[in-house]
Amino acid sequence: MSDSRTRRDFMRLTAAGMAAVAAVPAKGAPEGELSVRVTAGAKRFAEEQPLKWQPAAGPSAGAILLDPGSTYQEVLGFGAAFTDAACYTFNQLPAAARERLFHELFHPSEMGLNVCRTCIGSSDYSTKVYSFDDGDADPELRRFSIAQDRDYLLPMLRLGRQVNPGLFLFSSPWSPPGWMKAGGSMLGGCMRKSSFGVYARYLAKFLQAYEAEGVAIDAITSQNEVDTDQDGKMPACLWGQEYEIEFIAKNLGPELARNKLATKIWILDHNYDLWGRALCTLDAPGVSQYVDGVAWHGYGGSESAMTRVHEAHPDKHAYWTEGGPDYRDLAYLTDWTKWSATFAAILRNWARCIVGWNLALDEKGRPNIGPFPCGGLVTIHSQTKEITRSGQYWAFAHYSRAIRRGARRIASEGIIENVSHAAFANPDGSSAAVLTNAGPEKEVRLHLAGRMAEIALPADSVVTLAWS
Repeated sequence: MSDSRTRRDFMRLTAAGMAAVAAVPAKGAPEGELSVRVTAGAKRFAEEQPLKWQPAAGPSAGAILLDPGSTYQEVLGFGAAFTDAACYTFNQLPAAARERLFHELFHPSEMGLNVCRTCIGSSDYSTKVYSFDDGDADPELRRFSIAQDRDYLLPMLRLGRQVNPGLFLFSSPWSPPGWMKAGGSMLGGCMRKSSFGVYARYLAKFLQAYEAEGVAIDAITSQNEVDTDQDGKMPACLWGQEYEIEFIAKNLGPELARNKLATKIWILDHNYDLWGRALCTLDAPGVSQYVDGVAWHGYGGSESAMTRVHEAHPDKHAYWTEGGPDYRDLAYLTDWTKWSATFAAILRNWARCIVGWNLALDEKGRPNIGPFPCGGLVTIHSQTKEITRSGQYWAFAHYSRAIRRGARRIASEGIIENVSHAAFANPDGSSAAVLTNAGPEKEVRLHLAGRMAEIALPADSVVTLAWS
């Protein structure tokens, strides 16, 4: 449900009707305590004194009204990208420190990150530009090799799966090998239609080779950012809409089926403002049978684009697959409210996952083939190996630590200045709500089935409430 629709639905409720909902305890009304976690000021996901549910009295206007009877998408999870650069950075840590960090990031008892991205060959965040079949044209793929990924990328992926066996991995190509493209380079340019068949085989071989290394890939996107060549500064490839349609319907989909590969296909892997293209691709004959959903980036357009596509194709899922901080930003370590409000909007528009960009980089956003200014979810200092955690990390903590795979987003209605909110019912019967206050300190009330809780939201804060 989009934010605009939420607002309309909320305004339809009369004051009297809202008061009735608030005042009469309903079946399943919550009892007991709500645990409270706060990030604000010097606090980082800090445990506060628990709150108690109490009978609601008076109208609930100005409160956040929860309705577990109205449910939306099922959550897949949260995470970031195991780029070549991130895995290189992890590999610079001593083994014991790396294992502690992986436990913190991935173990279900800690951050519990469980949806992560990999790159098929190099991206902009790699130690070098490479594919799995570099050189002159090789239509038989005799040179195909994933040897480059064996040094540190595959070991980091295996360690991630060891710490969290439920880790869902999806993979995106930034560019086919240069010989498959007009211009002959991985840096920018566009795909040759005559290369569709061999490229589908190339991607199938990648999936098979990774599985043989003990790293099965659960989903694949057809191309990272289909609508840009990045001015030739990095691995990239333009894919016209009709090219993506034909490639999926006549090449990639049938190739994965022929090889009995259950890997899901996600289209687009680009910005909200290309929602019209996503609709047309899903409408095209032969595509829908092979496509599980749409991968979205948030660099252009509005989150409501995901709702527009969902309403036209409710059987196709939305996945948010890239977005990260800038290490040069003075708020890099403290912009948790910006990210948490963004996450709430993403989840309120049907996305099943939120996946940031690089899991880890050094203090200058390295390594990359740019230079480019992205920062990691965490920073590992190139000399001291000190680990620092970004504002985005702390925003993720408020979601990934409380919202389990298989949770359902439930309706949370209420318009409060500077406050964003999203609520979820977990498969184990517990529930959680994340409240983000981008303004000054304020008191808010949470109403649920005739009960209410009063919450103090510090200025510039993220608060997670959890109850059973």
